[in-house]
Amino acid sequence: MEPGEIHALLGENGAGKSTLMNVLYGLYQPDEGEILVDGQPLKLKGPSDAIAAGIGMVHQHFMLVPVFTVTENIMLGAEQVRGGIVGFLDRRRARREVAEVSARYHLRVDPDAVIEDLPVGIQQRVEIVKALTRDVDLLILDEPTAVLTPQETEELLTVMRSLKAAGKSIVFITHKLGEVKAIADRITVIRRGRTVGTASPEASRDELAALMVGRNVRLTVDKQPATPGRPILEVAGLVVDDDRQIRAVDGIDLTVRAGEVLGVAGVQGNGQTELIEAIMGLRPTLAGTVTLDGEPIHGWSTKKVLRAGVGYVPEDRSVDGLVKEFSVAENLVLDIYDRPPFGKGLALRPDAIASSARERIAQFDVRTPSADAAVGTLSGGNQQKVIVARELSRPLKLFIAAQPTRGVDVGSIEFIHSRVIRERDVGTAVMVVSSELDEVIGLADRIAVMYRGRIIGIVGPDTPREEIGLLMAGITPDARRSAPAGGAATPGEATGGTTGGVAPAPESPGNEDEA
Repeated sequence: MEPGEIHALLGENGAGKSTLMNVLYGLYQPDEGEILVDGQPLKLKGPSDAIAAGIGMVHQHFMLVPVFTVTENIMLGAEQVRGGIVGFLDRRRARREVAEVSARYHLRVDPDAVIEDLPVGIQQRVEIVKALTRDVDLLILDEPTAVLTPQETEELLTVMRSLKAAGKSIVFITHKLGEVKAIADRITVIRRGRTVGTASPEASRDELAALMVGRNVRLTVDKQPATPGRPILEVAGLVVDDDRQIRAVDGIDLTVRAGEVLGVAGVQGNGQTELIEAIMGLRPTLAGTVTLDGEPIHGWSTKKVLRAGVGYVPEDRSVDGLVKEFSVAENLVLDIYDRPPFGKGLALRPDAIASSARERIAQFDVRTPSADAAVGTLSGGNQQKVIVARELSRPLKLFIAAQPTRGVDVGSIEFIHSRVIRERDVGTAVMVVSSELDEVIGLADRIAVMYRGRIIGIVGPDTPREEIGLLMAGITPDARRSAPAGGAATPGEATGGTTGGVAPAPESPGNEDEA
């Protein structure tokens, strides 16, 4: 790599991208070969050696302590003491350094903000600032946009351009071909642990996808028109608060029919998460009703909702979808482990669980060493396929998928999308919530747009993207007709609120030094 170059690394889930970068960062030791920096062999015993050599890494799953402040997280592992006195941290100096690096690279973060209070996109900025305070020359970004909204992704690409302009080199690992074409100077594709080709950003998406997967990939969803049947899910007047007791869902009405896909579009943070959690029994409702095939289910436990014939792919697989310490086989029966043929009461039937796991692993192309491997050792995309395999391997009335292809490669996206449409075509009602507008348009037969806790429009998938984008910003056709020329919406309206924790705070005199 050259100084000031962005080098994209593409590959399927499990191709070895993260493993390769973990070797470069000193987390794994290579069995063969060598790493050259400035033409000289580099032996890395751990991440501290990599940092000393000017290599930094932002991992796909953030390495931040939720209850610490931004400054405390950035100090961690490189603590500075005040006046040479052991045990007294120089917080003021560390805070000043955070503010300086944030300003220099246009990474707006509040040094005093607590990590758990920050949006995911700002947490990622903190990880980048943490690497830059170590004065790295090469920054590895491992799937940095997997959990970001489109707006946060665009902000990250802007940050990457500023780092490139400052002479920093970046290895950019991603599955999203549009981002690669927009930002990369060079592209390397690996498949099953080997380099299979290089390309320039001028290569087409189809060419890049074929290099990744080893075959031609359909990047559009192949489906016939839906034939909707009876209402399966009916939501009426639903009101839900978020974790801060702030109104997140404000009187929503919607219906999903058998044999159709209802897509829910919107900038993340406009109530989609709370809506799905309320339907699934994960969050209490304050008012309104939720009905499944004519039977009220609001107030039911999640287990009861699942047993009633609802499949659920949660938006955060690591928190709500999997038990990472459990094996792949165990995760594939998490919601039916106590039912025949897998078990009865507390007695499990390991042979039946193992046999079923082998079938699902093959059917859903889960890349794993074995069914007994801990699911937490799999790549993010293969973890997602475990969840999809689990939920689509039993008879369903309703299938709810939140961010179903987050962090998944193009080949797996094609497969998951085809399974969603197959589920629709056998008569299941399907509800897809995604921050990827292309995904919503590709899968949905109808699109409900959420803005500040309300459905402000339901449109067809042939609606122009610009019109859906305006609805996502809270701008309805009536509002456009009545708005003065050039004054359709303010920036705050367009994002559905403010972005918390981004402005550097002023210096505060107290509590800077601690024993």
